[in-house]
Amino acid sequence: MTDAASTGPLKRTPLRDVHVKAGAKMVPFGGWDMPVQYTGIIDEHRAVRRAVGLFDISHMGEFEVRGPDALAAVQRLCTNDASTLEIGQVQYAALCYPEGGIVDDLTIYKMGADRFMLVVNASNIDKDWAWVTSHSVGRAEWTNVSDETALLAVQGPRA
Repeated sequence: MTDAASTGPLKRTPLRDVHVKAGAKMVPFGGWDMPVQYTGIIDEHRAVRRAVGLFDISHMGEFEVRGPDALAAVQRLCTNDASTLEIGQVQYAALCYPEGGIVDDLTIYKMGADRFMLVVNASNIDKDWAWVTSHSVGRAEWTNVSDETALLAVQGPRA
């Protein structure tokens, strides 16, 4: 998403001031003030590819689904098989239209026996929320926790 479409002041993640204090170069991204680099993009890219890196992804959307039919709802909406997840595991998946085509890509976290969190792209939060809540099944209770959730991603072969 380009920031030409954004209006108003930039949103800030809960860690924004920490990034600034640590010397991050901050840039507008999808309506958010986000860190793009600290010491240099190439060095940081190599560090993540060879070892480990930490990313503030608090701008992403987070939807919780709970209840006895939470798994059934996730299975209906997403392309991957969430029944294979153990508590604490995550998998990559897609939300798809019934006639084909992708609504969005996302990650699915198993948070408990009857509790999952779907993490969607920041630019698609409203669209994805409308999709999952209008196409859910059974006794599954959805909550959009995007505004009160901070997320960090640990990535790389030593993650």
